[in-house]
Amino acid sequence: MRFLVMVKGTPQSEAGELPSAGMLAKMGAFNEELVRAGIFISGEGLQPSSKGARMSFAGGKPIVTDGPFAETKELVAGFWLLQAKSKEEIVEWLTRCPFERGEQVEIRRIYELEDFAPVLG
Repeated sequence: MRFLVMVKGTPQSEAGELPSAGMLAKMGAFNEELVRAGIFISGEGLQPSSKGARMSFAGGKPIVTDGPFAETKELVAGFWLLQAKSKEEIVEWLTRCPFERGEQVEIRRIYELEDFAPVLG
């Protein structure tokens, strides 16, 4: 099973504050553990929403809104794409994550083709 782990935005990430060299080293070591365990597919940090845009599609017409966006708790500051046998395995791995500034993550399972079998027949 694949899971998307979204690291929620913080006031610091939205201000474009980069992590300290020490934190980057800790995160690098944590990512290396994920790679050695064979569950790491991908992971990246994201630039602040001030450098991004949102698109909505109401009435068949795309509407583009440039950032920044007000609610940091609704924003994603980074992500991991991980593969494991269960959500519980992902949770176990993330208990070792070296976050220190009140970061929050959201774990979501990714649909696989076989999940659509009941609809596709």
